[in-house]
Amino acid sequence: MLHRYLTHRYFKRLFSLSFPPQRSLFSAFSKFGPLYSVRVHRNAAVAGPGYYAIIKFYSARDASRAQGACNGQKLFQESPLKVCVCTRQKGFQQQVLALSSNKCQELANHYFGFNGWSSRIITLQNVSGFDGENEELGRTLQQRSVKYLCAVEVTLPNHGVRARGVALGEADVENGEDPLEFVTAMRRAQKLAAGKALSSAFQKILLVVL
Repeated sequence: MLHRYLTHRYFKRLFSLSFPPQRSLFSAFSKFGPLYSVRVHRNAAVAGPGYYAIIKFYSARDASRAQGACNGQKLFQESPLKVCVCTRQKGFQQQVLALSSNKCQELANHYFGFNGWSSRIITLQNVSGFDGENEELGRTLQQRSVKYLCAVEVTLPNHGVRARGVALGEADVENGEDPLEFVTAMRRAQKLAAGKALSSAFQKILLVVL
């Protein structure tokens, strides 16, 4: 399953740099595996000039390798980096948070290649008003929100794996009398439903990296 509970956090203090080293960090640490995110923050005033960063890996194994190899090393500056495990993870580990569709695609491209997987929309259906909330309004353009139900199938042809996901996307219509506003909300709901369905399909896939 492609879940964010696989993410491992590392905390680095960068005391000698006078500019945000986000690109340098990404280049240095992505060598150990795909990165979920790289966030750079300015040091507090009491810590002196410079920056610190929080880097999230998809894999705890990749993060451990990065910490062991980079701690105390001069990667892209004159003074060595201090790399250690972030300890504030208790509450995070108790939650099972699914990756967004963009992050799922990023992982799939990394491990399977761009041609190693595919997805297709099985159905994308307008279900607005099925719950009766808009019965009194009577007209589609007067709906307060637009809802779409989407089903997506993800295929890994080289591994004989197929997985399906279903999700509901909803977008508010601010001005129900404006056709353009309705079309815009409809597109938002379709995109949201398709993205959530893709994420749901990837959650049914167990990815084991040896």
